Amino acid sequence: MSSERSAERRIVSVDGLRLGDHACMGTADVTGDAPWAVFTAYTRTSLARREKVLLVMDPDDLTDDEVVTLLDGGSGRAAAARDSGQLVLRRNTEMYVPDGRFEKQRTIDAYRSEVDRSYAEGWSGLRVTADMSWAARVGLDQERLLDYEASVAPLFADPLFTAICWYDRRRFGDELTARIARAHPVRVVRLPDSPAVTGIPEGGRIAGTAEPGTRPDFVEALREALDHPNDSGPGHVVLDLRDLCFMEAHCAWQLITLASSLPPGSAVTVRCGELLALVLEQLGAARVPQLVVRVEGEAGAAG
Repeated sequence: MSSERSAERRIVSVDGLRLGDHACMGTADVTGDAPWAVFTAYTRTSLARREKVLLVMDPDDLTDDEVVTLLDGGSGRAAAARDSGQLVLRRNTEMYVPDGRFEKQRTIDAYRSEVDRSYAEGWSGLRVTADMSWAARVGLDQERLLDYEASVAPLFADPLFTAICWYDRRRFGDELTARIARAHPVRVVRLPDSPAVTGIPEGGRIAGTAEPGTRPDFVEALREALDHPNDSGPGHVVLDLRDLCFMEAHCAWQLITLASSLPPGSAVTVRCGELLALVLEQLGAARVPQLVVRVEGEAGAAG
């Protein structure tokens, strides 16, 4: 990792993670059933990019089958990914303290082996999420934990290795969680479950998720963003979807349908990441003259 890269401090939603990011997430950044809402978007995006996903969970968390069901969302993709080896589930005690003791170099070597294995298996990279509660479980000294977080920097010199370290503030306390956050170049925060529309001069920005559970809200958000005072004539609207964590194919199809229903001469410019642009292309966006898709920034999530 370059000194310039390590000096960065960014606060992003999960879709804003860049390849090679070393990120942390804490209970102050997410609420409710988190971190699974974040990890679900993160996993689905990674699987769509043909990256290998390694979820390192606490032994007291959901069972492996429950995790796959949660990530799957009825699509069958997470189950297929586990069967193919693209999705791997492990427990943090196995990864960090297999014999009850923490050894920094052993752990770093284990992650390096996982990176090498993902390449050997033909995946385009490795994405990790790690529940760090093992450190509180074994009573690891704070300075040793902070030293470990600083020592993994060479792993992220490989731009196709990306990781989120999950810290539960209830286990680690405010002061240590804040110090750990400063030891990471990136902090991940959760966007709202229900899509939120923010007005911009040219149209609207939609943030959140677009999947079966939020589909009605998303369609309503689309209608609100695409609405303009002169319904009888053409208009030009910019729709910023760069803060959308996840969009399923049906919601993407709804966007195309709504754009095609606008008067001839209208233009809807969609600003989004490469994955969403690809899904829109596959669903026929190019055949809708009112729709212009513009790829900007980091890849958004779609599925």
